[in-house]
Amino acid sequence: MDPLSDVLRAIRLNGAFFYHVEAIHPWSVQAAAAVELSPRVLPGAENLISYHIVTEGSCWGGLDDAHQFLLQPGDAIVFPRGEPHFMSSVEGHRVSAGVQSGAPDRYLETVRVGNGGGPRVNFVCGFLGCDLRPFNPLIASLPRVLHFPKLATGWLAEFPRQVVAESRREQSGSATLLTRMAEVMFVEVLRRYMESTSAARTGWLAALKDPVVGPALGHLHDRPAHAWSLAELAREANTSRSVLSERFTDVMGMPPMQYLAQWRLQLAAELLSSGSDKVATVGARVGYESEAAFGRAFKRATGQSPAGWRRARSGQFALERV
Repeated sequence: MDPLSDVLRAIRLNGAFFYHVEAIHPWSVQAAAAVELSPRVLPGAENLISYHIVTEGSCWGGLDDAHQFLLQPGDAIVFPRGEPHFMSSVEGHRVSAGVQSGAPDRYLETVRVGNGGGPRVNFVCGFLGCDLRPFNPLIASLPRVLHFPKLATGWLAEFPRQVVAESRREQSGSATLLTRMAEVMFVEVLRRYMESTSAARTGWLAALKDPVVGPALGHLHDRPAHAWSLAELAREANTSRSVLSERFTDVMGMPPMQYLAQWRLQLAAELLSSGSDKVATVGARVGYESEAAFGRAFKRATGQSPAGWRRARSGQFALERV
């Protein structure tokens, strides 16, 4: 499995929610921070990836404290860390009568905003939940906001209509289907970002394309439980220890063995949440020789023992199924 697919699985993309908005100028919609939204939108999600896709008309969107982007039909704007943001019919302009979406319910019908006689715009609002702990290198490597012109075109052209329709049906399996559809869209976002000229030169996504760091990451993800040494990893990546150590640290912000330690804990967290293996077995599967060493490392990273983490996540899963 390639590292990107590996990380997407381990960070538990764990739910999706969509609704449709029809807005008539003048209007604005304010979105609160994900930490405020998640209890109502996706209970149990540590982070909400928020995004909007325009299907008709045009509008402006962006972070509260940053540049606003002009959005045209097919354009998407994504907020990977679910920061407060707003959408509006006029750049940087908030309308006092606009709908405040600080804690939206699961809308089954279209949300209508504005009562003027100006131009109309339609867009889809979406949320995708994911874990941040113990270690999510993907979200940390993304900018605060991403703007993608014409994302919802080609094979993704039907995505906005399909996810809204599925959200309204509430049929058996809808929750799983919506999550999978949102994952597909998010993977396309990641691909577009990695290919863009604005993509960061450091961070986890940049590391995947780096000629030195990329192969090393691939080996660590292929065999996370292996007793890697820097020398062996450098040989496998066809480079020297000094070059690997320096380049890995420059791009990733940490040396290879530190990354491996954190990645092992993320894998362990996913195994604890989704399986029933004993704590010692989970520790051994990710490379720890003793249960005690695994328990200490896990608690340092999460503030919880492995068993406590499992109990807490079991409660969250039960809530999500309600």
